[in-house]
Amino acid sequence: MKQYLSHILATLSAHKELKYVISEKRWQTDFLRFYHSQTNYNISKESIAMDMTLYKGKKSYSFSIDDPNLEKLDVALAEAMGIIDKLPEDPDFVDIENDLTIATPRIKPNNIEKIPLETKTAILAEIAQAVDPHNFAIYGTFICNYEQRELINSNGLQKSWESSPIYLEVKAVHNESQITVLETFGGEDFGRFDKDVFISRLLTKIGYASNEVVDVEPGQYDVVLAPRCIAEFIQYLGYGMSARALDQHSSFFDGKLDQTVFPEYITIIDDPTDNDLITYDYNNEGHIYKPLTLVEKGVFKAFTCNNYYHHKTGLPKNGNSMSCMKLAPGDQILGHLLGKLKRGLYISSLHYMNFINPKETSLTGLTRDGTFLVEDGKITKVVNNLRFTEKIERILRNIVALENRSETVPFSENYSFFGIDAAKAPHVLVKDFNITSSTGTI
Repeated sequence: MKQYLSHILATLSAHKELKYVISEKRWQTDFLRFYHSQTNYNISKESIAMDMTLYKGKKSYSFSIDDPNLEKLDVALAEAMGIIDKLPEDPDFVDIENDLTIATPRIKPNNIEKIPLETKTAILAEIAQAVDPHNFAIYGTFICNYEQRELINSNGLQKSWESSPIYLEVKAVHNESQITVLETFGGEDFGRFDKDVFISRLLTKIGYASNEVVDVEPGQYDVVLAPRCIAEFIQYLGYGMSARALDQHSSFFDGKLDQTVFPEYITIIDDPTDNDLITYDYNNEGHIYKPLTLVEKGVFKAFTCNNYYHHKTGLPKNGNSMSCMKLAPGDQILGHLLGKLKRGLYISSLHYMNFINPKETSLTGLTRDGTFLVEDGKITKVVNNLRFTEKIERILRNIVALENRSETVPFSENYSFFGIDAAKAPHVLVKDFNITSSTGTI
């Protein structure tokens, strides 16, 4: 940013009426895809993007420039200043971020350098060798990113931070039946990766997948949701925990602040200091990002609220963006959760979820990558993928027990910047989970 900043500020100095926010993102990825137990391709990519917003009174105009240079900046700035006067005012705009607090410095390794291609391929070769005797092949991705951000604004804010998330997803697919099971690793600290444990967990799921395949009828089932499932439900629930959703009258938590909404053993925290997750110093506006308890022993405690919605709603401002969500564990081992099922389901993963009504937290989706029938506390059969329609608030109210340990669950959007985030959750036992139909397929 330094090579462009003086030029931008010199241009803006002639326009004292303008406020501004300028952000530069330098992003690198090493993206390895594997297919049928063989490396398919490896992408190493680097890009720079500059985002800028100008404010003139209550009017604002934003633009982005990929791979910026002085000519691009001059054209974009001239265009912005020619447009901004023609835009409508936002009557609720007050000011841009003014939190100048600097986070405690943290050393972030560059995992692209720490986990080179040779290390990735060696790990994957060992996993492929382990599943091969069971007639399974592995598919998936092994991604390391490294991102550096710099942010300044006209209120005197000047901050920089970095992150280097990891995403390893291994999908084991039976070569004949096409039954799939999934194992993942994520976070920032590769020292927490235990290859032997990873392989052992994958082989356990492969063992379950060797059973007969059956359908189940629509209805309500007692289920054990794997950490990946409940973590994704918590992420979706987080939509309604924002001041933005409250302001738009689409939040389930409207009018529920400091009220009991879930059982007392449900605690949800947005915690950017948990080293099992991807840690953050600031939100995208530069406000310092600290742990925030959203639900404490069943009581809804806080909305996430940025600078704009702080002024608009009067809620306390925080730097939280729900990028580090975690559901606190309980006191049961997984075997005890399964043991409580006379006839129920173990659901490993979810797919293609969509809200029906965000305010009601109702959504629909599919199961995949390992749905199993549990009879008398034992996993006995593979179940074809199922469609469900549920309310997240109902799922949480129907949790009757939680595992005594949590797992880090990574999620990835493999588009543009291959964004990676992570959440943390235990297995949970849920009563009366609503299955609406079977897909009839694995």
